[in-house]
Amino acid sequence: MEQQSTLDERFGKCPYATAQSLISGKWAVLILLYLEDGPTRFNELLRKMPKMTHATLSVQLKALEEHGLVKRVQYESIPPKVEYSLTEIGEKFRPVIAAMETWGNEYIAQMKGSDNA
Repeated sequence: MEQQSTLDERFGKCPYATAQSLISGKWAVLILLYLEDGPTRFNELLRKMPKMTHATLSVQLKALEEHGLVKRVQYESIPPKVEYSLTEIGEKFRPVIAAMETWGNEYIAQMKGSDNA
């Protein structure tokens, strides 16, 4: 718990603590990745992450929305239609996701190489 309070104290002051806090949810990075393609409906996101529950996705989207990374648009239609997309600051996370992909692939390759050693 001490680590969380330290993180809270540094939020908005330290860029690393701030970024870590914003994307700390287990699924946050994947949600941001899937929203890169444009506005996406809730169930479409849920289908892309079959091990995630409806409630967990709802909580994660609300947190990302509260942090200003994701926007929710509800259309007045029957049946109701809701779409999620990246905000302007959420769009700026794209290079971070690309860098994570590059690093992740390098790490996977290294781990596979060490299995053969």
